[in-house]
Amino acid sequence: MTATIRPHTFRPRDLVGGHVVIDLVNTVTARDAESVDWLDGYPRLLEWAALTGHFAPADLTALRGLAESDPDGAGQALARTRELREALHDLLTALIHQDAPAEAVERVETHWKQAVARARLAFHGTAPELRVDVGTSGLDHLHHELALRAFDLLRELPLERTRVCPGMRCGWVFLDSSRGGRRRWCSMATCGNSAKGRTHYRRKQADGTDPGPGPQ
Repeated sequence: MTATIRPHTFRPRDLVGGHVVIDLVNTVTARDAESVDWLDGYPRLLEWAALTGHFAPADLTALRGLAESDPDGAGQALARTRELREALHDLLTALIHQDAPAEAVERVETHWKQAVARARLAFHGTAPELRVDVGTSGLDHLHHELALRAFDLLRELPLERTRVCPGMRCGWVFLDSSRGGRRRWCSMATCGNSAKGRTHYRRKQADGTDPGPGPQ
């Protein structure tokens, strides 16, 4: 994927995927047009991670210190996280569209194996799980953590409720957790309302009524 890298201040409205791994995929917007990558640096990745609430603040503080002392290493770690993100996007969209995902599977598997190599086996109650920490993963901690969580997501992915938003300049992936399973938009407050506005504008035009400036 070729995308324009652009600074972005992450807000709660950017976390609509229904899973932290899908929210990572959605750090690129306008995938159906001219893609924009919001991760313009390692500090931005940490900002996004803090907003999700899925990572320990102490770990993020430690990563910030490591990044400040090794900016080149932080840039390389960010690049690996971007590669994971794009592999996951390609895999998820292939599954949604029922395409053959073999190439994307191999790419995701590579990242997962890198994470497993740095992980340790732990138990949450009686359930085994793989865990990574900053001490063993360093600046790749988020990359490794997200790769492990991606495996958990894919293992239990509700494919019939996994969608790509059809909104203009969007293309975000999301899990439809609505009761009826008929959610169409990543967010009604953004893409949904914009689509409603465009429909209203076209109807006014068809009726011969001046609708004023069209929706942006």
